[in-house]
Amino acid sequence: MMGVLVACNQNNSSSLLDDKEAKAMLQGTWIDEESGDATFRVKGDTIYYADATSMPSYFRIHGDSLYLASGTAYGIVKRTEHLFWFHNQNGDLLKLQKSENSDDDVETEAPSVLTYTHQVKIDSVVSYNGNRYHWYIAINPTKYKVTKRTFNEDGLEVENVYYDNIMNVSVFQGSRKLFSSDFRKQQYKGMVPESFLQDAIFANMAFSHIDADGLHFNATLCMPDGASCYIVESAISYTGVASMKLLEY
Repeated sequence: MMGVLVACNQNNSSSLLDDKEAKAMLQGTWIDEESGDATFRVKGDTIYYADATSMPSYFRIHGDSLYLASGTAYGIVKRTEHLFWFHNQNGDLLKLQKSENSDDDVETEAPSVLTYTHQVKIDSVVSYNGNRYHWYIAINPTKYKVTKRTFNEDGLEVENVYYDNIMNVSVFQGSRKLFSSDFRKQQYKGMVPESFLQDAIFANMAFSHIDADGLHFNATLCMPDGASCYIVESAISYTGVASMKLLEY
């Protein structure tokens, strides 16, 4: 039986010695004693989670703690060849046992990357002051990855990876192009905090309305879980000039 430690963040965990014997004992798939569901698989010095969207994590064992690559530590309560008990991020005791069933194996392939693309292309015709305007929005997924740290159902810190988007807005009056340009989340610096933009996804661009100032489009920039968002309006004037202002957050 080992001492109990509460999960915490240790920025200097990379300098700690690694218990190779303990790490070797953890090799294999571990299931939750209560639910019977696979929690993760340990292969080499990496933990692979049962959630197909969570990134694998390097880990080390030092003393009575399990350390992940992020520096988060989990206090170990019991560790044997077939049992692994430790406190999760919430301080709850997670009781795992090693699986002998090959059906419980957790994939060690690259995890799925999540996308926030709602539509590929949308367009419509609107009128103002006797003139008709045709607008287009194209949502283009990129290979730019945004990672988000969260906690899975077992209370363990995991990283999910998302692809960001580039939005293209075009406005025509008949065959005459008034405006066409790509919008990237970096263009909203100054209206949206840079620390937020770094972790945010350019989630959507939507037409709002037309008035004397032009055609108005709303850009939505969100944390990947959608719990926190900024909405910035882009107005395209009838001379093809774009202007932006923050609407809400």
